[in-house]
Amino acid sequence: MYYGHDGMGAGGWVLMSLMWLLFLVVIVGLVVWAFRVRGDRDSGNATMRGTTPPFETPIGILQHRLARGEIDEASYERLRARLTEPPPPPG
Repeated sequence: MYYGHDGMGAGGWVLMSLMWLLFLVVIVGLVVWAFRVRGDRDSGNATMRGTTPPFETPIGILQHRLARGEIDEASYERLRARLTEPPPPPG
C-alpha cells in the first residue's frame, strides 16, 4: 500500500506528537500571559504599576520610624520640615 510504504513511520508519529505538544504549550503560555497582564492592570497593587507604595516615600519612612519609636516627635517635625521645604533655586 502507498507504493511500498505502510503509512507514516515511527519518526513521523513522534514528530507530529512533538508539534502538537509545542502547539499546546504555546496556547497555554499565551492564556497564562494574558491573565497575568489583565491581572496586573486590574489589581490595585501599586508596585505592579511601577509606582512606589506610600511607605517607601521619604515621608512614609519617616512616619514609620516615628510609629516604631526610632525617633521622637521633635526629630520627626524637624525632618519632615526639611523634606517638605522647596528646593533652593538653581545658581
